[in-house]
Amino acid sequence: MADRRYVIVGNGFAGTTAAEQLRKADPACSIVLFADEPYCLYNRIALPPMLRLQVTEQKVIMRDMAWHEKLRIDLRLSTRVDRINVADQTVLAAGREEPYDALLVATGGRPNLATSPGAEGAQNVYNFQYMSDTKAISQALETAKVGVAVGGSFIAYELAEAFVSRNVETHWLIRGPRFLRRMLDEAAGELLHDAARADGVHLHFGEEVREFVRSNGAVTKVVTTTGETIDTDLVGIGLGLTINTELCEGTGIATRTGIVTDEHLETDVAGIFSAGDCAEFYDPIAEQHYRMGTWNSAGAHGKLAAHNMAVHGVEGAERKMFDVVPEYSSLVFSGQTITQFGLSPEYRDDIETEVSVDADKMWYRALYFLEDRFVGAVLIGKGNRAGKRRYLDAIKTKARFPKPDRRALLDWTAE
Repeated sequence: MADRRYVIVGNGFAGTTAAEQLRKADPACSIVLFADEPYCLYNRIALPPMLRLQVTEQKVIMRDMAWHEKLRIDLRLSTRVDRINVADQTVLAAGREEPYDALLVATGGRPNLATSPGAEGAQNVYNFQYMSDTKAISQALETAKVGVAVGGSFIAYELAEAFVSRNVETHWLIRGPRFLRRMLDEAAGELLHDAARADGVHLHFGEEVREFVRSNGAVTKVVTTTGETIDTDLVGIGLGLTINTELCEGTGIATRTGIVTDEHLETDVAGIFSAGDCAEFYDPIAEQHYRMGTWNSAGAHGKLAAHNMAVHGVEGAERKMFDVVPEYSSLVFSGQTITQFGLSPEYRDDIETEVSVDADKMWYRALYFLEDRFVGAVLIGKGNRAGKRRYLDAIKTKARFPKPDRRALLDWTAE
């Protein structure tokens, strides 16, 4: 274990958590942490509240340089890693080779850009992924009267929510028939749409952008695919992510929808691990590979990757497996909430569903089953989280429920 060298590419929650855990596990090691942004770790799930002016930038920043220096983590800000040299166990960054005994690739993803005519180079068309995006959009919202959010994703929703919260007339263009159409059915979607309408959002379903009309470098109108024209002062784009897997090219590291790992978060190249949004990891509970871009999952990945990096190559040391049920919860505008955990139809098309809807309470509950095994759930509605712990335990224990017994689970509480 003497003089172990660890390199981490990406200082998001997964990468920075891994660096912290490595220091705890191995006080004598060296840790180099590469970041392509100019910021230390910040809380990405706090960016929407920051955009709504509910928290300050200081509250969003989670770590500073002094913290890294105290833990002797060599943080290289604004530094892209250009190449992994598997044979020599080094990475190349800023013209310098950095050796490693174990490497973590936690490169996340980058937002897809708008490609409709008029988008390229427009001053007021924004993606929403980074601190710099948040600052730019927030400044634009100070004077904007009308804003357009594009996409059926969580990012697009967060943009629409922020626009309307800042007293900007908000139009939300959704290509499909509903928000999160790959996961939610019509009943669930309508509850969330009602929350958007209640806050004053104008919803446009089955719409995409045909053209951005510009004047003096800025978009002034959005023309939709059905021919509708919307005057606007800014446009927010939420069209998904492209996962940053380019660093794996030519290394022998397998990639599909992300960087493929086993249940230990190790790739098929020994000593190289992946974590966070970019990892297509094997989940022994779900018994399949998938990606999960949530904050909780990133933190769990960082801890697991650090342990397995620290014991890599150590004779007799025990590796750990991924054992967390991924989950997330979010407010949806001012009147709704959504909680999702485990698998959903977004990940598999052979999942069977049991649903209950309480229109008066504005509650929705969907439970997901795969060959009688309970694998996930979506809970919508304020106060509609009773039984969550029992559900998580059932997923972890791979509990099975024949079809006649499934509807009873919809009434589970904490008892």
